[in-house]
Amino acid sequence: MNVIGLMSGTSYDAVDAAAAHLTLEDGGETLRLLPLGTLSTPYEPALRDALAAALPPAPTTLADVCLLDTRIGQAFAALAARADRDLCAGRAELIASHGQTVYHWTSAGQVHGTLQLGSPAWIAETTGRPVVADFRPRDIAAGGQGAPLVSLVDLMLLRGRPGTPAALNIGGIANLTAAPPAGPPVAFDTGPGNALMDAAVREATGGRLAYDEDGALAAAGRVHEPLLRRLLAEPYYRLPAPKTTGKELFHAGHLRTALAGCAALPPQDLLATLARLTARTVADALRPLRVTEVIASGGGTRNPALMAMLREELPARTALLDSAALGLPAAAKEAYAFAVLGFLTLHGLPGNAPACTGALGPRVLGSLTPGHGPLRLPPRPSRPPLRLAVGPRP
Repeated sequence: MNVIGLMSGTSYDAVDAAAAHLTLEDGGETLRLLPLGTLSTPYEPALRDALAAALPPAPTTLADVCLLDTRIGQAFAALAARADRDLCAGRAELIASHGQTVYHWTSAGQVHGTLQLGSPAWIAETTGRPVVADFRPRDIAAGGQGAPLVSLVDLMLLRGRPGTPAALNIGGIANLTAAPPAGPPVAFDTGPGNALMDAAVREATGGRLAYDEDGALAAAGRVHEPLLRRLLAEPYYRLPAPKTTGKELFHAGHLRTALAGCAALPPQDLLATLARLTARTVADALRPLRVTEVIASGGGTRNPALMAMLREELPARTALLDSAALGLPAAAKEAYAFAVLGFLTLHGLPGNAPACTGALGPRVLGSLTPGHGPLRLPPRPSRPPLRLAVGPRP
């Protein structure tokens, strides 16, 4: 089955598409993913500005939410149609859309709700393909955190690797999944990935720049230890897993509060300090798990200064790899993961890992929007796949 996964993360800078041919093998024990290619398109500036203006802690209106749900759905639909044409030769059979997270409702360590915008009706109407969307709420309704939702895919990808491997995604928020050889897996959001760095760059440049390109500012600066200590005092870092967070906490206001009373810092020093914060909190989260290798993905992997700091913070014998080493490009790994989750949903298979999210049990995720033709569901396999193999069969 040809499936297109669509994703826009908490950095809300672009929509990513990843096309994959997915087949069940070995009696359903293995799901094989043959990558067909990736595409990415930035949000139009007006849409990105409208999205930024509506995100917490900013006030918004239902009219704004309706506009964003429509415009984001149209942006996803345009990219899905292009991916079907250019990557699948017009033979895509399913679209799996994560949508754009705009709010993740957490209180006292419990998640009560989540909201992803980007109406799947626009995708189904534009492409004619069935669409699986709205993945997170079912896990939350079952008592889970709704994140990191790709932990099931991570566990399938890591299964069979030696030692204690971990998957790390550094988007706006950083999250990890660790698979110890004995005992249950662990997954949670570690804290900010690029979120605070991006906020600092936007404020320092008056919105002219959205991120620290190639980590140039962070590489040129020095860590301001008093500010780092103040940032590390955030109580979230000491909460037990499972736990999730988002830009409801780690936004520009969070940074302004930490900077209050500090002498003005050069942008380079501020970016170096924030990069060290991300590296330190990721490493602090990984260290108790005694991981032997970290397989990284997400936009943060394109920041050499951040990755150098992460290598410094990790224990000396912990390998740090790019997810491309496992066949999935770092920039599109989560889009591929949602292609897998969409495939599982269409086949009536659970898409969450309860040990990771805290849900009461396995659940089939998402809602299904039919395409132009009759909706035909494939037969449900007798069991969920245990492994994800990437690439052609040897």
